[in-house]
Amino acid sequence: MERARAEHARHLARRPLVTLLTAAALAASGLTALTSAARAADADLARNGGFESALDGWTCTAGTTVTSPVHSGTAALKATPAGADNARCSQTVSVEPDSQYTLSGYVRGTYVYLGASGTGTTDVSTWAQSAPDWQQLTTTFRTGPSTSKVTIYTHGWYGTGAYHADDISLIGPGGGTQQPPAVPGGLKTGSVTSSSVALSWSPVPGATGYAVYRDGARAGTVTGTSTTVSGLSPSTAYSFQVAAVNDAGESARSATVTATTAQRPDDGGGSADLPAHALVGYLHASFANGSGYTRMADVPDSWDVIDLAFGEPTSVTSGDIRFERCPVAECPNVESDAEFKAAIKAKQAAGKKVLISIGGQNGQVQLTTTAARDKFVSSVSAIIDEYGLDGLDIDFEGHSLSLNADDTDFKNPKTPVIVNLISAVKTLKAKYGDGFVLTMAPETFFVQLGYQYYGTGKWGGQDPRAGAYLPVIHALRDDLTLLHVQDYNSGPIMGLDNQYHSMGGADFHIAMTDMLLTGFPVAGDANNVFPPLRPDQVAIGMPASTQAGNGHVSSAEVNKALNCLTRKTDCGSYATHGTWPDLRGLMTWSINWDRYSNWEFQKNFDAYFG
Repeated sequence: MERARAEHARHLARRPLVTLLTAAALAASGLTALTSAARAADADLARNGGFESALDGWTCTAGTTVTSPVHSGTAALKATPAGADNARCSQTVSVEPDSQYTLSGYVRGTYVYLGASGTGTTDVSTWAQSAPDWQQLTTTFRTGPSTSKVTIYTHGWYGTGAYHADDISLIGPGGGTQQPPAVPGGLKTGSVTSSSVALSWSPVPGATGYAVYRDGARAGTVTGTSTTVSGLSPSTAYSFQVAAVNDAGESARSATVTATTAQRPDDGGGSADLPAHALVGYLHASFANGSGYTRMADVPDSWDVIDLAFGEPTSVTSGDIRFERCPVAECPNVESDAEFKAAIKAKQAAGKKVLISIGGQNGQVQLTTTAARDKFVSSVSAIIDEYGLDGLDIDFEGHSLSLNADDTDFKNPKTPVIVNLISAVKTLKAKYGDGFVLTMAPETFFVQLGYQYYGTGKWGGQDPRAGAYLPVIHALRDDLTLLHVQDYNSGPIMGLDNQYHSMGGADFHIAMTDMLLTGFPVAGDANNVFPPLRPDQVAIGMPASTQAGNGHVSSAEVNKALNCLTRKTDCGSYATHGTWPDLRGLMTWSINWDRYSNWEFQKNFDAYFG
């Protein structure tokens, strides 16, 4: 924050010197006008300055393209600063040493900056304090004697609202004779699973990276000549292309190859045994609280997955998980162990899944060592075996998961509590086989917040828990039966529309679920995308009643969210990125609280999907 204030002060101090340079202003300032011959040698070096090709050529921390408002053409940039992010969009351009350049662009919004860095002389910027309509910003600079590249950028100011930019140009001599690379050849598919396709292609001289396209949309960029595109739906045909990239731009796309993903083999995550639309609920098996105790045998048949709340550790870092049933003093109507186990078997005979949920609000679990990891595996196995359970629900909350400062890549985590949890769950899956049911119930802070922030951030200072579930979900996505993020007890979260969404209506559930089913760049990095989950792996987590948690919504709002996501109706102001009739269903906290509220949540689910 102090760095942000210093930067703002520097810009403000510069303000009297900022001039919007028109041709007349150039003449008045004594600068020599460009001759016709000089102009002929100059070019517009900004790539995709009108944002007609989405964000191609630009790297943005929090930006997208919109069709209105625009200055010209059909698209413009819209970027939304946050409290710790100024929504910077930039691109690096090849230039000539010791040459004059003019940078200009049109902006709308409050505190919008346009500038150039790495000039080799004096870096420049200009700004609009308030531009309710399109306003042109222009500045000039001269490159240093050995400068071959500069970075041009636009950004807003921290927490001041969205800004727009369009028609950005950098006029001056082109940087050498470098051209975009040749089109890659030899694109072919490799291993194909139910959720991924491996690709490889021939190297292209002069390429610094490769852009991979799936069904015409950019799926990511890589530096090597192979990648695996994941997050795909089973039994689905996809087309792929690849383009080579260097500082001069992107080549045309390669010839198209196609691949059809495999059928889901018993799913690998246990969800093949679930109904097409499932109702998931937590059963207070070790405590009562204000909702009262509900016996296992009294859980209605509507509930397809029953999570026993909770297994908790003997200490935060022990990894030793214990499941203690509710004592008679707290739960006078509690059944005996024999009755409890018999009721579980009866539920399973009716096709239901019963899981042990680990963690919860009070059960902090930090697997900081391999010894704790191994104890976690053995102790969880003992619970599963004693009660004959179908699998595991990971409900790590609070400070159970966080990222070390040097852990910045969700695809390759190295923080012990993350790595050890992944290893422990994979060991359990290997022990119990394909029928093992694995679910997770993270809070939005640990998942969707990762769109803006991941761990401590590039400059430190962020909450290390931000996005900390993402490496766990990603590493276990092929084993994952259901992810049901807790869309409750949450602060405002930015969606893929770069707007903040708050609890209290269908909009929050729509935006948060759309992120899981569409995928999103982590911490705004377009080259580091969290791939989408399959719709059959996703359920929406909601409180069963107003007493159960903040963020309860009425049955009408529940149905609006389902209509939007599965039918693309009742979507309100948020535009989803797809329609997912195979969305698995709903999760609620909790079965006990729903019983307390006369089964309102369950009855609405039955009516909607019945």
